[in-house]
Amino acid sequence: MELHFPIPQATVVYCDNVSDIYLSGNPVQHQRTKHIEMDIHFVWEKVARGQASVIHVPSRHQIANIFAKGLPRILFDDFRTSLNVR
Repeated sequence: MELHFPIPQATVVYCDNVSDIYLSGNPVQHQRTKHIEMDIHFVWEKVARGQASVIHVPSRHQIANIFAKGLPRILFDDFRTSLNVR
């Protein structure tokens, strides 16, 4: 709603980190998470309001990893093909 544009359904956020998924749904501060960044508080609020949902997607299915990680050749080639890049 910050953009003053109604969103009819929850935004889906795909994440490959299971710990982050649990943290997005459980705002209880644990000792290991005492230095949480502000962005996770934003996500907690959106999930609690039903405006966002966080879903697990394994790393091997995260196409964005082609831009962020060193990948095995086969996985890199598969992602590159998905992006229609030669």
